[in-house]
Amino acid sequence: MLPTLAAGLRVTYADLSGSTLRYYNGGTLRFVKGLTGDTFRNQRIGLTRAQRADAARNRERLLEVAADAFAREGVDAPLEKIARAADVGVGTLYRHFPTRDALVEAVYRRNVDAIVAEADELLANKPAGEALSEWMQRFVAYVATKRGLAAHLKSVVTADSDLFTHSFERLSMTIERLVTAAVRSGDVRPDADPGDVLRALSGICSVSDQPGWEAQACRISGLLMDGLRYRVESS
Repeated sequence: MLPTLAAGLRVTYADLSGSTLRYYNGGTLRFVKGLTGDTFRNQRIGLTRAQRADAARNRERLLEVAADAFAREGVDAPLEKIARAADVGVGTLYRHFPTRDALVEAVYRRNVDAIVAEADELLANKPAGEALSEWMQRFVAYVATKRGLAAHLKSVVTADSDLFTHSFERLSMTIERLVTAAVRSGDVRPDADPGDVLRALSGICSVSDQPGWEAQACRISGLLMDGLRYRVESS
């Protein structure tokens, strides 16, 4: 069924043949001058694209607000409050994310995408050693933003699900790019192993439920970076 016309006529049938649209409603024939079949199709395409763009903006805004809310209040933050802060109705939230679990998973994936993208940005704009060092600090902040997300998701999906295996693979590939670049530039010791660095970082952040852990984790990750530079600076 086609949309309501400006004059208030609700279309039940439209003939797109010829140069003019013919609308039929309850046996009455209406001619719409100047509105050709191509014009009508183009208008519909333009409307669909605008609707898709609006929906994408709403989804991204909901994820942004939800990420902040989950970081501050945990995964039990009220969904109505998230929708209100995103300037959308709660119905829009549920159209994008039918359940709380779906929203939590989407936020988790968004956080992974963000920390991976930051590695690319750092490597493009800083020396390799600085890029690695700063990314390690940002990794601590990343763990802070996903506090409670992983624990919640592990209660509703299996630990070996695509969600976790894919995220781990992406993080592993990211740290490998960073460490490899730093080794090649001579900024870190040649025997630095990307897997060891990621495991050490994960261990540093394993006490994220303790008061003051983030500042302490940043200091310890700085010590880890000093260790990676050790043989380079002494040679």
